Amino acid sequence: MDLSRLFILQFTMFAEMAAGYALCKLNILKPSERGVISRLVVNVFLPCSIVNSFAFELDAKTLHGFFSVLAISCAIQGFCYVLSKVLYNRLSPGHRSVLQYSTLCSNAGFLGNAVAQGVYGDIGMAYGQFYLIPVRIMMWSAGISCFAEKSDPKKAIKLILTHPCIISCAIGVVLMALGIQIPAAIKSVLSGLGNCGTPCIMIFLGMIMAEIGFSGMVTKTTVYFSFIRLLLIPACVLAGCVLTKNEAVVTGLSTLLAAMPAGSTTAVLAQQYHADEKFAANVVVFTTLLSIALLPVWVIFIHSVV
Repeated sequence: MDLSRLFILQFTMFAEMAAGYALCKLNILKPSERGVISRLVVNVFLPCSIVNSFAFELDAKTLHGFFSVLAISCAIQGFCYVLSKVLYNRLSPGHRSVLQYSTLCSNAGFLGNAVAQGVYGDIGMAYGQFYLIPVRIMMWSAGISCFAEKSDPKKAIKLILTHPCIISCAIGVVLMALGIQIPAAIKSVLSGLGNCGTPCIMIFLGMIMAEIGFSGMVTKTTVYFSFIRLLLIPACVLAGCVLTKNEAVVTGLSTLLAAMPAGSTTAVLAQQYHADEKFAANVVVFTTLLSIALLPVWVIFIHSVV
C-alpha cells in the first residue's frame, strides 16, 4: 500500500472541504445552493464515474468478488439494523430517530465512493456499487421508518430502482459482462465528469459545516455514536471478513465502507419529519471529520491484518 498516496487523498479531502467552508463564509456560495451540488453529484458525476469504473474484463475472481461484497453488505445491514433497535432506547425521540437512521444509513454512497476509488482504484469503485445495493434498499425502507411510522413499500421500490447510481451500475455490469468497449471519446467524457464527483462531495460537506458551525458538536451522545459508527461496526466487519477468509480487496473495501460517517441525508430527513435537525447536522459533520482523520489508521490496520 502506497501510504503517500493515502495521505495525499486525506489532505485533498480536507482541503476541498475547507474550500467549501470558505466559499460559504465569503458568500460566494450560499447554503441554499447545496441542493444543486448534491443533484449534480448524484445524477451526473457519480453515475459517470460508476459506468467508467466497470471498464475492465470480467473474470471468475472479479465475479466472485462482486457477490462476496454483496453478501457482506447484506450481513452488515442486518447487524446495523439490530444495533439501531437496541442502542438508543434511552434517548429522546428526536435524537433516537436520528441515530437509528445514521446507524443504518452511512455516507458510503457519497463519501464512500471517493474513498473506495482513492484507495483501491476502479475495482474499488466497481465493488463499491455492489456494496451499496443493500444500503440503498435499507435507506428507502427501514431508514425512512426511523422518522415516519410507516413507509410506502411501492415508493421505496421505485426510489431504489430509479436511483441514478443503481441504473449506472446496471449499465456498467451489462457492458462488462458483454465485453463491450466504451469508445475512447465517450470514455474521456465519463472520466472527466466522474472526476468532478469527489471535489464536489467535499465542497458540499464544507458548506454544511459553514452553515451549522461547530458549537454543540462534541457531546457525550455524538462521541458515543461516533464510536459505534466509526469503530465498532467496521471492527466487527473486519473480524468477520478475516474469519471467513475473504480476499484482501473485498475485506479492505467492506471495512472502509462500513467505517463511513452518518449519511448526509440524515439532516434532510430530520428536517422533513420534524426531528432534531441541528443535532442531525452535528452528527453528520462530527462523524465526517473524524472518519477522514481515521481513514489512514484504518487502511494501515487493515493492511497489517490482511
